[in-house]
Amino acid sequence: TNCITVILLTLQTNILTELKNWKLNLIQHHKLQMKQEKEKHAAHVRQLQNEMENLKELLHTYEISVSRKDEVVITNLTQALEKQKERVELMRKFTLWRIQHVKAKQEEYAMRIADTHFRTALMKKAWAAWRSVSEERWKDKVTRACQLRAEDVCVQLTNDYEAKIAELTAALEQTKAEILQLHNERDHYEDTMKKAFMRGVCALNLEAMTMFQSK
Repeated sequence: TNCITVILLTLQTNILTELKNWKLNLIQHHKLQMKQEKEKHAAHVRQLQNEMENLKELLHTYEISVSRKDEVVITNLTQALEKQKERVELMRKFTLWRIQHVKAKQEEYAMRIADTHFRTALMKKAWAAWRSVSEERWKDKVTRACQLRAEDVCVQLTNDYEAKIAELTAALEQTKAEILQLHNERDHYEDTMKKAFMRGVCALNLEAMTMFQSK
């Protein structure tokens, strides 16, 4: 009986020792796995942080490029409009000068005709009277024709330059619409990157939770 008791105690001691060793090994194995998973998690977080920094730099570069493009386009269109306005103003002044010049020539010509008429009136009063009436009518016709022609030229120039200004204005509006679209695309890009980052973080948290539950 004593021998059996000793054997049972020895067997019990061995079993307890084996269970203790198995428990210690299991704990060490679990600690090792936890350490490996923490290192993987830290590496993944560093990778995500690096990707975020790269995306921030790319976004900053994109913003600078869009801003420079906006400034260049607006500056070019503004300069084109200013040059077009200057051309219109120069053409208007030139047309007014031409009209005044034509009027001065007409007045000079009328004075010469009147002087000629005065010198010839003494010899041929009847013929001079008829000629005076004829010349007055012709002078009125020429004056009206010149004025009508000058007005037509002014109207045509005004219409042409108004159409050109309208075309440049439409181009400016189109460029502003393109700039607004670029801003919207940038906002959409930022929102997409934020959502992608949040999806990555959620997926990482879900993966860690699943691993802990399985353990």
